[in-house]
Amino acid sequence: MALLTKAPRGTQDLLPSKAHRYQYIEKVVAETVACFGFYEIRTPVFEHTELFNRSVGDTTDVVQKEMYTFEDNGKRSISLRPEGTAGAVRAFLEHGLFNEPLPQKLWYLTSCYRYEKPQAGRLREFHQFGVEAFGSQSAAQDAEVMAIARHVFDRIGVQNITLEINSIGCPVCRKEYHKALLCFFNEKKGDLCETCLGRLERNPMRILDCKSPVCSAIAADAPVITDFLCDECTTHFAQVQKYLNAMDIDFIINPHIVRGLDYYTKTVFEFITHDLGAQSAVCAGGRYDGLVEQLGGNPLPACGFGMGVERLDLLMQAQNIEVPEPEHCSLYVAPYNEEFSFEAMRLVNDLRAEGVYALTDVTGRSVKAQMKYADKCKADYTMILGADDIANKEVKVKRMNDGTVTQIGLDDFCDDFIRLTINDALSDFAGEDFAL
Repeated sequence: MALLTKAPRGTQDLLPSKAHRYQYIEKVVAETVACFGFYEIRTPVFEHTELFNRSVGDTTDVVQKEMYTFEDNGKRSISLRPEGTAGAVRAFLEHGLFNEPLPQKLWYLTSCYRYEKPQAGRLREFHQFGVEAFGSQSAAQDAEVMAIARHVFDRIGVQNITLEINSIGCPVCRKEYHKALLCFFNEKKGDLCETCLGRLERNPMRILDCKSPVCSAIAADAPVITDFLCDECTTHFAQVQKYLNAMDIDFIINPHIVRGLDYYTKTVFEFITHDLGAQSAVCAGGRYDGLVEQLGGNPLPACGFGMGVERLDLLMQAQNIEVPEPEHCSLYVAPYNEEFSFEAMRLVNDLRAEGVYALTDVTGRSVKAQMKYADKCKADYTMILGADDIANKEVKVKRMNDGTVTQIGLDDFCDDFIRLTINDALSDFAGEDFAL
């Protein structure tokens, strides 16, 4: 029975005390991407397993070790999405968005699932903010995508976060790089983990992304891709840097970034922090010019990124970044007894129809208990509704922060209460001292 009251390992409940933090992040994200002309897309939680095998890559840790895969009642292999890009590309192709004006700019904030050891900032069910831009091969698109992440961090107030960039080239220049890696790792075969031994012939670049401490130490001395870039990839990478400089976005070149998914080409990047210990990457992405064609479409360049919401929230907490408090109650209407609860419910319903956060009793509490509850709800105003109020068609509304009492007629209560709150807000505003 204990399992019925305990969330599965690697998942978490977002209670109201924490959910408002995520709502704030979502609000910042939505406002930021709108400035860049990106539009939201929502894709299914699960897809055909083959989609991830072909896009993410069957030599990656994600596909080999971490996907939640099962067979449905129709004997089809289905997987919960481990990341957002593959589903976005599938939707882009299925619905013919390539026929729309390019570039097509999409964004999402979605749940993802990976079976890995749970730890701070790395859950089995996590949330990812991502953007995908289809149709531009210009380095300007790469830089614009990175600028979105930079703007989100800046608007939230995140400090001490560094953009690291690299180019992992195209299929042309990677052929020579793969040869160099094979030569290097073949001399270290005796020390590689079993997984990396399987990757050696199929995709030696995956060894560079292995989480094993031994393989990581070996990979640190491996040849770097930037020494093997073709002229086109070299020029593209130089252009990316020029656009970042034009936007005053600081960055450093890290030739060891390869990213953990097979679909990347040319530009790859990570936003790194040292305030979260080992979980240093908060956002990562790059260009994937071959993925659309790989999934059955015509050749079409694309780029994007994924940002972990849980990890971003941890960073905000580590840096003591304050999040706006959730909206609290504007008016609490306390009926003197059940006889007046019907009129109280009518009043709050009218206010709610006008967008006012209003509450009344639904539990049969005494007036004293209702006032305590109103205080816990941080109500800006309270009023007690009784026989005299109904008879006189007039009520007394108390402003809780200073005790001011205002009489309002019941006939036009909704409009008069809203007018009262506006006048009080203007009065407070006029009393503030502002320095230019």
